Formats: sequence, structure tokens, C-alpha cells
Amino acid sequence: MDIDNIELTYLSLDDYQELKQAMIESYSNMPNTYWAESHIKSLIDRFSEGQVVIKVNDQIAGCALSIVVNYNNFDDSHTYKEITGNYTFKKQKNES
Repeated sequence: MDIDNIELTYLSLDDYQELKQAMIESYSNMPNTYWAESHIKSLIDRFSEGQVVIKVNDQIAGCALSIVVNYNNFDDSHTYKEITGNYTFKKQKNES
């Protein structure tokens, strides 16, 4: 494959179908292999600059999805479900 263009950019909802397919292919032997569009929208709405993709020839080649967490609200034995606000990326444990 010839590489004509590599771009690092913020994820948008327009990228969702391609991102979904990449997640399905990447995690094919795991259950629930991709985030729902509503989860991606929530991540973008809450912290757009933390959701990035790398595109090679205008196709997604990789991504990083992230959230900002006030670690003081959690102890060392927290769960992923707790840290993500029950996968909603909204209010977190002990947050006012």
C-alpha cells in the first residue's frame, strides 16, 4: 500500500461507522467489541480534544479515546464501570 497522506485529527461523529468497523475487526474475539454511537458522541461532547484518530490515506488507522478523571473521587480498587460513570462518561462517583 502506498501512503500518500497521514493525518492526526480529532474524532467526529462522521467517523463513527469507520471507527465501529475498526473496533469490530481489532477486537473480534471479545464480546461487546465496539462502543455505541451514543457513547462516542458523549465522549466527543464532554472532551472533544481527548478523542483523536490517525488517518492514513483518509482511512482510520488508529484512535485514542480518553476521559478526564478526578482521581481523588476514587480509591485504588475502583472499576472501569465506576470511573466511566456506568459507561456514560457523566457524573462520577463522589462528584458534586
